[in-house]
Amino acid sequence: MTATLTHSWFMSVRHLRNLVRQPWWVAITLAQPIIWIVLFGALFKRIVEIPGFGGGSYITFLTPGIVIMTALFSGGWNGMTVIQDMDRGVMDRFLVSPARRGSLISGRLAYQAAVTVVQSLILIGLGLLLGARFPGGVAGAAVLLVCAVLLGSAVGALCDGLALLVRNEGTLIAAVQLVLLPLVFLSSGFMQQRLVPGWIQAVARYNPVNWAVQAGREALGASVDWGLVLTRGGWLLAFTAACGWLATGAFRAYQRSV
Repeated sequence: MTATLTHSWFMSVRHLRNLVRQPWWVAITLAQPIIWIVLFGALFKRIVEIPGFGGGSYITFLTPGIVIMTALFSGGWNGMTVIQDMDRGVMDRFLVSPARRGSLISGRLAYQAAVTVVQSLILIGLGLLLGARFPGGVAGAAVLLVCAVLLGSAVGALCDGLALLVRNEGTLIAAVQLVLLPLVFLSSGFMQQRLVPGWIQAVARYNPVNWAVQAGREALGASVDWGLVLTRGGWLLAFTAACGWLATGAFRAYQRSV
């Protein structure tokens, strides 16, 4: 166990060093979420006046959804580095090294978690600058960060596993684009769940993106239903564990094929 943790740390540092060499990567990946939060916040600011929405500020409502959406897409692109390592022969060199096999996945996920925290803090700060108010304070923001990290890690693990199976950049991009954006719109990221069509409400109950949005948004509110937060958080944790297990299985399949 100690060796696995040590090797995971080394793998995480490897990826973090790549990030330090390209610090603008974080800014580039935040360009689209910033556009969404600024434009959607302005375009739909009066949507809170719809009967049944609940009033308040739309930017306050929107910010947690954008944070979770960003974590989702950031995790979705995590598999691209796996493809790059395979194409460059880096993965094969690791396989003949003493590195623990689990660290090759866990190191990437730890790096993904660090990136998600940085991105989320920037977006929360932007939301505050645009007028969002979060009565839940630091504790609520911490819950939102945990939800974002869990979702990003789960999706990152799935995409790592898919990359190990398809081994093709174009196929991976197509699969990510096909799945991730619909998951955002089939959640309560942009609209109160009780105001969307019934079939979307039904899908949202089983949508991990919606679990993360609901838990994070609830924790940032004034009167927190901790039962809801812990329930959704538990589902997210179980989902993340399942995705990690699937990624490990995909890695073993890759090992057997080389």
